[in-house]
Formats: sequence, structure tokens, C-alpha cells
Amino acid sequence: MKPTFYVTTPIYYVNDVPHIGHAYTTVAADVLARYKRLMGYDVYFLTGSDEHGQKVEKAATTAGETPLELADRVVKRFQALWERLGISHNDFIRTTQERHKNGVSQIFKDIMGKGDIYLGEYEDWYCTPCETFWTETQLIDGRCPDCNRPVEKLKEESYFFRMSKYQEQLLAHIEANPDFIQPKSKRNEIISFIKEGLRDLSVSRTTFSWGIPVPGNDRHIIYVWFDALTNYITALGYPDETGNYGRYWPVDVHLIGKDILRFHSVYWPTFLMAAGLPLPKKVFAHGWWTVEGQKMSKSLQNVIEPNMLIDKYGVDAVRYFLLREVPFGLDGDFSHSALVQRINSDLANDIGNLLSRSTAMAVKYFGGILPAATEMADIDLALKQKTEEMVATVDKFIDEMAFSKALQAIWEVISAGNKYIDDTAPWALAKDPANRDRLATVMYCLLESQRITHFILSAFLPTTAEKALASLGWNEAVSKAGMAWGGLSAGATITKAEALFPRIEE
Repeated sequence: MKPTFYVTTPIYYVNDVPHIGHAYTTVAADVLARYKRLMGYDVYFLTGSDEHGQKVEKAATTAGETPLELADRVVKRFQALWERLGISHNDFIRTTQERHKNGVSQIFKDIMGKGDIYLGEYEDWYCTPCETFWTETQLIDGRCPDCNRPVEKLKEESYFFRMSKYQEQLLAHIEANPDFIQPKSKRNEIISFIKEGLRDLSVSRTTFSWGIPVPGNDRHIIYVWFDALTNYITALGYPDETGNYGRYWPVDVHLIGKDILRFHSVYWPTFLMAAGLPLPKKVFAHGWWTVEGQKMSKSLQNVIEPNMLIDKYGVDAVRYFLLREVPFGLDGDFSHSALVQRINSDLANDIGNLLSRSTAMAVKYFGGILPAATEMADIDLALKQKTEEMVATVDKFIDEMAFSKALQAIWEVISAGNKYIDDTAPWALAKDPANRDRLATVMYCLLESQRITHFILSAFLPTTAEKALASLGWNEAVSKAGMAWGGLSAGATITKAEALFPRIEE
């Protein structure tokens, strides 16, 4: 049986228009999913939409539609964008689906049955945009510490979750599992947050009606974060143990933005502990994108719209830039000039140029029929070794979510390929028929190194890799077995590759 791998993105809020931040998390999760499939895993990749809560209710009323009509309309934007970005998810969960509501009600009932959810009264400062209560001391100049907007004093009857009860258990879990929260800086942040003391959490609201009712008391609506976080198991068919839930849970990695780390590494694990369910293996929080040095905001009108980037630069160029430009886990800055620079140097010059030069020579010197390699010289063995080492290096980096380092390792092999052409000078060898065998070996090594490179790149740049492999005469599926040197067989038909990435003139 294949080993399983379960990866999730957050579910995106339908009160939002898809922006570069949403695309970033989803592309990263897609690369992980594609790579693990390539390596022979049985992968389940989940994304979806978060459709309940007061914000959606308010926005729908303003727009003169029902909350579900608003959700149906907006969710299409996310689904269409994922299609354009080549996202290979297995499932798209919507929190308005029956399977989700049933699972949420079940886990709420289970925790309540154990006495860890109780009825009380709540009074604190509430920020509607963030759907979060704050204490007096947490406010900054009387405003929400997260979004700096005004807050209002709310007093209401509420169900509470005994989060305080799980403080020590959660700390012990984090200490015992160093990889549970990543990167390390975020892990330290969460540890100090927990050590300040966990308070019981209000997990129901009575001030609006758009959401999942509390089982047995439908005057109360389940708190939107309790509802949303549970998507990771309801999508798998929880509480039914027999199907996907039994097969894929616990999740291998929740990929999230750093703004929702506390919900995923404090609230969610304690809910699961209370329900007696296994905890996620890893929560990885990536950084934020600024735009030309400024924070993205609607008021500054500098929100980067992914569809526009795809129209202008192409899908794979956008995918490449997002994961190459910034170490995953740190903040990054988006600028059009940086993107154009990456396209022209890394994509057009390095990878595109290497493939078109190599395939053109194979067509010119061997009529497009791949020759067999004969005895390999040291220079050939060095390229072979560098390519094989890259396969192992990329595997290590992808497990660490170090996507930019993985791409860097791949590009070192591409640079080595370009240098190999200069050092072996096939055009000089071609002048003398006595060098025919030597030329054949050089062409074989050059093309085989690229085949393996494009195998791995199929996780990052699916469309580009498909084109490249077709021109290298590879028409079979891409698999782990094919990563070994020697996969291209003599007699394969090589065709001159079109420019993979045209240069962009600014």
C-alpha cells in the first residue's frame, strides 16, 4: 500500500476577493501535493471556503442578497482562480455543505458531553471584521490590536470551551514534537502565548443567525472559528472512521498564513484534545507579502490580483516567482520589476535557453533521434552526479517546506547544463566524424540531465515541464522510478523546443 500524505490550505473567507496571499498558500500546497504524488504517495489535498459568520451576513444584507447567494457568487472566483493556477486539489469543502455541518455538530456535541463546553455569560470588546473578542488590556488605543478598527462592548449569553484545562497538555505536546509548529520563530511565539495563560473560549454567538446552530439550543450559533477549523476533518467524512477520515487523518501539514497561527496551533489542537482525536503532525505558517514595500490594503488600492498577473506573465511564471523569490516562512515583497527580472534571467535565459539549445543540437546533429551514450568521461559523470545529488537535495528541502532552496538546487543543475555545453563544445565535435561517439554521449548526458530536472519541476511548473518532456521524447507518466539516470532510451524522438518563456521587454 502507498504511504498517505494529507495537506490542507486554510479555507478562504468568502467576504474577500482572491489576492496574492491566497494564491501563495494554495500554490505552495499544490507543489507539495504534486511532489508527493510524484514520489509515490497517496495524496489528499484539501482547500475550500469559509462561508459563515457575522461579516458575511452583514455584507449580504448590504448587497441585498441572502448570505448563501453571496457565498455562491464569491466562491466561484476562488474555484476559477484555482483552475487557472493549475491547482490539483482532491476536494473543495464549503462550510455551508451538509457534510460539514453534520461533522461540526458532532464534535461540538462530543466535547459538550464530556463537560468541556458549558453555558455562561460573556462580556468583552468585540471586533466584527476580525470576529474576535479582546480584553481591555489587549486593545491598542481602544481599538482592535489586529486591524486597528473600532471595537464594541458586547455582553451575551455564550457557550464556553474549557481551553484553560488543556494548557499544560498542549505545552507538553509542543515540547515533545519540535516540528509541530514551524518555522521555529513562530513556535517560540506560540509557546510564550500559551505560558501567559489560556482562558476559556467563547464558542457561540446569539447576535446573528448565519452559521451552524448549537446542538439542542438553536438560539446560539457556533463560533465561526470552531466551525471553520473543523473543515479539516469534516471534508474527510468525520465522524465516519471507515473512509477518508480513517485513511488520512491526522493531517501531515496545515499550510497557513501567520495571521491565523494562533487558531491553528492553540484553538484547534485543544478542540481535538477535548474530543479525544489525534493532533495535526505539523502547522506551517508562512509570511505575508507587501507590495513595493507597502502593506496590501483595499484603501491603498495595491492589492495584487492573481488573474491579472496570469494574464500578463503566464501561470508558471507566477507560480515560480511566488515560491522562488522569498524563503517560505518569511515575509516577502512583491514588485513587477522583480517578477520580470526572474522571468528574463531564470526562466527565459537559464531554463528556456538550455532546452532550446540542447534540442536544436540533437535535431541538427542526429536528425532528432536520440543517440546511445558510449563511454562517459569525467565531465559527463560530474553532470550525472550533480543531477542525482539534486534529486536527493530537493527531497530534503521540500520536506522542510524550503521551496526557494529546492528551486535553487534545481537551478544549479540548469546552470551546470549550460556550462557543460560550453565546456564540451558539441559544435566543434560535430565537425569531425571521428568524434561521433563522443558527441552522442555529450548529447545524451545533456538531455537526460534535463529530463530528470523537468520531472522534478513538474511539481512547480506543470505546464512547462509537460512541454519540455514532450520535446525530450518522453510521453509516459512522470514517476519516482523515472528519477533514476538512464530513463531516456536511445532512439527517442527529440523535437526542437519552442521558447518556454519569452523574454519580457519592460
